[in-house]
Amino acid sequence: MQMTEENLRGLFGRMTGDEKHGWAAASTLHAIWVLYERVLNVSPSNIEDPDRDRFYLSKGHGPMAYYAVLAAKGFIEPETLDTWRQWGSPLGMHPDRNLAPGVEISSGSLGHGLPLGVGTALGLRAQGRDARVVVLMGDGEFDEGSNHETMAIAGRLGLGSLTAVVIDNKTASLGWPGGIAGRFEQEGWAATTVDGRDHDALEKALTGETDGRPRAVIAEILPIEEGSTA
Repeated sequence: MQMTEENLRGLFGRMTGDEKHGWAAASTLHAIWVLYERVLNVSPSNIEDPDRDRFYLSKGHGPMAYYAVLAAKGFIEPETLDTWRQWGSPLGMHPDRNLAPGVEISSGSLGHGLPLGVGTALGLRAQGRDARVVVLMGDGEFDEGSNHETMAIAGRLGLGSLTAVVIDNKTASLGWPGGIAGRFEQEGWAATTVDGRDHDALEKALTGETDGRPRAVIAEILPIEEGSTA
């Protein structure tokens, strides 16, 4: 069956139950789908290849969209989505790299994903590999000091293989005067702000030529009506 956005929403909808982070998951659906459908060189067939691209879900407290995309791309069986929130399911409330096929890092504690991404990018550089490392974050993660230290070192080391995708739904406690993109630019990153539901704009921002600086794509996406994943 050819995968479409409609089918993807159907996969998302198979995960039912009381989930306080449902919107946190729905807001990432577009960005994760574009990454796996149009950008990343990673698939079930090359998941053990050291030259594959890496995707790190730092916003691990809302993994439902991630699981839906992994099912759409063949990493996990669609039927596994039906076990969401059941005892013994490999699909935890936070993704576990030891349980869920295709998951690269166990995450959910905010402020960890970007530091892990920097470490991976440095390791790949040392090995002479060109693989990309993409970290998806939420705007609320910038309340964590670890991210600011990581942004600084990534810019100064010129980690061009590293990309941060930030889902900005304007709900962060502190926020940033002038916007999140400006904060990255101050630390030597190339930053772009796009409509987080515009797949073509996301793809362009994620694949356009860079000058060797790490890349930040700020995906602005505001809350929608409850129960929708549009």
